[in-house]
Amino acid sequence: MAYPNHRDKHAHEALVSPRAYLAYAKSQGTVPKGDPPAGLIISYHRSLLRYVLAHHRTRRVKGFFGEMFLLHDTGNRIAIIGNFGIGAPGAVIHLEEFIEWGVPRFVSVGTAGGLQKDLRIGDLVLCERAIRDEGCSHHYLRSSKFAYPSVLLTKRLQHALESRRLKFVRGTSWTIDTPYRETVAEVKRYRRDGVLAVEMEAAALFAVGQYRKAQVAALFSISDSLAELKWEPKFHLRRNEAGLEKIYRVAVDVLSEQ
Repeated sequence: MAYPNHRDKHAHEALVSPRAYLAYAKSQGTVPKGDPPAGLIISYHRSLLRYVLAHHRTRRVKGFFGEMFLLHDTGNRIAIIGNFGIGAPGAVIHLEEFIEWGVPRFVSVGTAGGLQKDLRIGDLVLCERAIRDEGCSHHYLRSSKFAYPSVLLTKRLQHALESRRLKFVRGTSWTIDTPYRETVAEVKRYRRDGVLAVEMEAAALFAVGQYRKAQVAALFSISDSLAELKWEPKFHLRRNEAGLEKIYRVAVDVLSEQ
């Protein structure tokens, strides 16, 4: 059976839309007054959000999205959200709603498991395409192997990484929404194919960006490794936290550009 189950799904409009939800949120007084941010950083890690709040002046904004923090150093033009969990479904819901609100550009900043032996904890990865091994993206775009980020935004992230003289690699990630079903056979295959890392959101976010015509890109810090065909979690290491902080600052640089 093809996926999605309804063969002609992509030819039909959705019954529930972000526009309808935003209208409902507005009727409930949960859409903030004023303009939406010019760019949004999507974060999945409490530690990174704690870092941002400890080292930067921010303004918390409550609304239909839970909590968002405007960054004072950007003239409150750039914001970050977090503390909503991990995985494609939650990230996609937020992305849809922020696009409908009027945010044009997004950088997803998260961790990933390394699949190549030369990747170390805290290494930085710029995602150029993502394997669609999750469910969300297939409801937006017809099935294909890869989803792609915004070319323009990804190039700007590359230039920002280079201008900061940060060491990074660029390439393919494997997006899967079932981390406890990543098999040795899959890791062997993707490692052989040169896939750099595995994570849970990028392909879905890229598909929504393409479908909704918004700029979406992704950066990762390597937090654990599957390259030796066993799981080596290193989330607690300072190198991983430092990697997240580096890519956060790069995202701020790029989203702040006019």
